[in-house]
Parts: sequence; C-alpha cells; structure tokens
Amino acid sequence: MLTRDALLGGRVVFHQPAQGYRAAIDPVLLAASIPETIRGRVADLGAGAGAATLCLAMRLPGIEVVGIERDGAMADIARRNVAANALEGRVTIVEADLRALPASWAAESFDAVIANPPYLEAPRANAVPHRGKEAATVESEADLAAWIEAALRLAKPKALLAFVHRADRLADLLACLRGRAGAIVVFPLWPRQGEAAKRVIVQARKGMRTPLTLAGGLVLHGPDGRYTEAADAVLRGAGLHWQAGAGSLR
Repeated sequence: MLTRDALLGGRVVFHQPAQGYRAAIDPVLLAASIPETIRGRVADLGAGAGAATLCLAMRLPGIEVVGIERDGAMADIARRNVAANALEGRVTIVEADLRALPASWAAESFDAVIANPPYLEAPRANAVPHRGKEAATVESEADLAAWIEAALRLAKPKALLAFVHRADRLADLLACLRGRAGAIVVFPLWPRQGEAAKRVIVQARKGMRTPLTLAGGLVLHGPDGRYTEAADAVLRGAGLHWQAGAGSLR
C-alpha cells in the first residue's frame, strides 16, 4: 500500500510505502545542498522511492538525474513518481546494486554524486521488523566504505560528492574520503539552537586537496518545535548555501 505525499511545498508528488521506511527531511536537505552551478549528470545512490532524485531534478531544471536503487519494488515506485511529476525526459531510475553497477556504465561519467547511505552499522543496530526499513537504515554487505567507493567510481575528476549521514559517523565518512577527495565541507544540521547536531551534510570534490571547511550549519526547529524560517524555506525548495562560519540560503 502506498501513500500520496508531497515534497518541496507541494511541487513534488511523492508516493511511498505506507509501512516501513518513509522518507523524512534528510533527502530533501541533501538535494538542496547541490548548487545551481551544477550541470550535466547527477547520480543518486540508493534512491529509494526517489525523494532526493525528484527534489534535485525539480530544483535544477538544467540537469539529468539517474537514481540507482537495488530494491526492485522501490525502483518501480520511484519510476511511478518520475512519471507523476512529468520528469521522464530528465530522470532515469536504474535497478542496480552499488557494488555491481552496470558494466556498460563508463567510470567517471557523472558531474555530481549524492547519497543518503544507511546510517547504522549492523552490530550497533537494534532489530528492525520491516525489511524495507532495515535496508534503508542498517548497513548490509555494502558498508559506508562501499558507498563512498561507488560514488568515487562514478564521479568525474573534481566532480561534487554529497552525503547526508549521522553526525557520530562523521569520522568514518571522512576516513573514507581521505586522500581521494578534498575541498570537504561539513555542514551540521542542528535539531534546535544549542543542541548537538545529529545529522551532517558532507560535500567534497574528487581528487582535490583543498583543506576542509566547517560551515555554519542549519538549525531545524525553533523553541516551539516548528521548523525555523530558514529550514522551512529549504524544505519548500530553496537551496542551502554555506561559507566558513555561516549558513544561509541561496
């Protein structure tokens, strides 16, 4: 059974399973982190029902997006969402395992690669009763290093890589990028002002050696529990913009 939801303030029609894993704000924020200057082809690894894929394609009409999803049922839902948003000309959903991408794909063929990998290492995860939710949230044979490896393989030299992940896995993510990507930007997502970040967006450029930047980040909720003005604007379609020490909107 599917529900019919909406993203980007109603600009994106989004069908997703009623049970199991349901897309939250993380893929929307990930898509918002890609700058308007990106052109060409963007790959979304682990696209699921297509939340990040659709948001990115809707925000940036000048790009082509390829959503890569291992689960056949989820890939079919993503294709339905592509059609529902009339994006067939620019968005393709490919059913493939990131550890065994189609041999016909040339390496280093994408101008940007985004991913929302499973957050939990299997030994640390509690039992998840729903198979789809487990696949989306708990690492299986493909650990974080495998996700980073796939992204680097697909990306052109100096292409943009972007990941959203748990803040307590930041050291693991940076270790996977060390020596292979630079110009790294760490963008914290704070639940509320003064609280520790639970999520981070990490961007990097393949093959570059520019030093790391810690950006100002984004506070998601105000004291009343509602989204802050800045977070609400991003969730409705604005892009994220950062510079050292400050987070704002494009």
